Amino acid sequence: MTDLRIRAATPEDLDAVLAFWKAAAEGTSISDDRGGVERLVARDPEALLLAELGDELVGTVIAGFDGWRCHLYRLAVHPERRRRGIASALLAAAEERFVRLGGRRADAMVLTRNETAHRAWDASGYGPEEQWRRWVKPLAGQGAHPAS
Repeated sequence: MTDLRIRAATPEDLDAVLAFWKAAAEGTSISDDRGGVERLVARDPEALLLAELGDELVGTVIAGFDGWRCHLYRLAVHPERRRRGIASALLAAAEERFVRLGGRRADAMVLTRNETAHRAWDASGYGPEEQWRRWVKPLAGQGAHPAS
């Protein structure tokens, strides 16, 4: 897909990203709001990667690196654009970023019930680590949403 462009999101992209996630991402996150995404882009301007075909947003991934671990979130491709290599291109860009920053292993948050995502992650070389469980605690004032 030679006309696909991968770039970091800017503050001007955030409303489009939030609308895109409602259409293309499975599930919701406690941080899926303007303030949450603004904080992400302000703290790490290269973490939120966008895939575009022309002026159309067709995919996203958050490639967060905390200096120790590489975390992938919000890999989403527009439903009408899936199975065309967009997710693979986004993951390649994220992995290149991680290597450049000194990362050694990437992990991804994937919903247990999202079989479509399981196939995509598996095809990209990722696999579940069943011995690990995610433990969460909502922070004060953040509601009672333990998911994401």
